[in-house]
Amino acid sequence: MDYNIQDLIKWNEIIENKAIEFGLDFYPQEFEIIDYNEMLGYEAYIGMPSKYPHWSYGKAYDKNKTLYSLNLTGLPYEMVINSNPCLAYLMRENTLLMQILTMAHVYGHNDFFKNNRLFVEATKAKEVISMFKLDADIIKSYIDNPDIGYEKVERVLDAAHSIRYQIPRVAGFKEENSSEDLIGFLIKHSELEEWEKNILRIVKRETEYFIPQIETKVMNEGWASYWHYNILKELDLDTELYLEFIRRHNDVVAPTTGSLNPYYIGFKIFEDIEKRYGRAKIFEVRKLERDSSFYRRYLTQELCQELNLYKYGKKNFEYIVEEVADESGWQSIRDELSNTCGVASIPLIKIVEYNKVNKELKLEHVFDGRELELSYAKETMRYIQGLFKGKISLVTRTKENREVEIICDENNNIVIN
Repeated sequence: MDYNIQDLIKWNEIIENKAIEFGLDFYPQEFEIIDYNEMLGYEAYIGMPSKYPHWSYGKAYDKNKTLYSLNLTGLPYEMVINSNPCLAYLMRENTLLMQILTMAHVYGHNDFFKNNRLFVEATKAKEVISMFKLDADIIKSYIDNPDIGYEKVERVLDAAHSIRYQIPRVAGFKEENSSEDLIGFLIKHSELEEWEKNILRIVKRETEYFIPQIETKVMNEGWASYWHYNILKELDLDTELYLEFIRRHNDVVAPTTGSLNPYYIGFKIFEDIEKRYGRAKIFEVRKLERDSSFYRRYLTQELCQELNLYKYGKKNFEYIVEEVADESGWQSIRDELSNTCGVASIPLIKIVEYNKVNKELKLEHVFDGRELELSYAKETMRYIQGLFKGKISLVTRTKENREVEIICDENNNIVIN
């Protein structure tokens, strides 16, 4: 390291004061410096200091470690938790400039967590760390219980994870008997034991915590990138640090061929909003919008062209460009981004009918032009049936508008009509 802890304390104080000067409003900020092995672990466990054990997290750790060791992917320079105080991890291997940049980036995230309405309405930042620890302790107690044990807990967690996003998708929205709340339905109407229902409640509660982050990925990263850029421009960096800052910032917001870089897209849209409406407007947008409305209201034709956005599809086993950002095509590109971002990227399954006497449950896939992957759908149906214990059916459609029904009977057998 070309710096020590006192250097970081000094720069953090300077950055925090500059953030306040710019008008950012954030929770008390705490930083923890960790090495790359610890970052791999936190990344696998979604950043939480405490998280219940499950094989999927170990799988994510091994995958990330393998990709990192082969130089096929990098690790995040930081990881930020939506909590109060806000907790952020910094990589020990970062250079001094990268620590300065990531600390400024973190203050942008912190401000977003505290002020965006989705986070305000759906999360309780002061209770986050204790909530995840309590959930982990409860599930560990079930694992240690000789009458339950790891295999039974794993079976319920596998099933719960397969439908974790089949809950009301509006952050903070609470409604009894919602047709979109499949997990809530199973808690209420299944014959599961109470410990099994508690696991479903835990998975649902923790998923609700992450919904605002899924719904604001582009805005959140764009906001943090906007502020690390503007804060560092105002710091008294020497020439060497300033040149590294420009190089590193350009790396963070570089466009990615064949995919969308949320840092780049969000940063450019916020810059354009400030250019057109003034800085006060970006604070309003940060408070009120989510990615879908952010795209719909503020992605212009000029930005589509500057960002080199286009819409593509598959035809005869080949990918073809369907729309480009011209007069007739840019709105289609904007609408596609708006309609498929956040939780809209995940299939939505609704409860259609419940027959309590015959123990039958009918579900429907809300078809939006995107087909279900049948191999995944069949296994998910088996998981749902394992929780429900009765016969279940799911109706979906193909792109040719042909109706398909997937049935899972009382013996967990699948039939497709």
